Amino acid sequence: MDCLTLWEVKGRVFVREADVAIETPGGMFTVGRADAVLRPVRWFYQTPERAAAGRAPRAAPSIVALLSGLRNAMGGTGGDRLRIGGGQGE
Repeated sequence: MDCLTLWEVKGRVFVREADVAIETPGGMFTVGRADAVLRPVRWFYQTPERAAAGRAPRAAPSIVALLSGLRNAMGGTGGDRLRIGGGQGE
């Protein structure tokens, strides 16, 4: 997964029948798609901490929310942000 490289997180990705599993030194993360009846929620992700506490996977309403949540939970780096503007060179 390119995101792991971008976030500087070591891990392996496994595509399974019902979800995607991401194995990192911090534990196993999973990503699954929400059922159609649960829309507009699109994704659910589970972290090792939530799983250990017996908590249900967390809902994410968009791919952006999903990726942000995973990056934060994995302790990934944010990287540089591209900024586009109409001003003169600063």
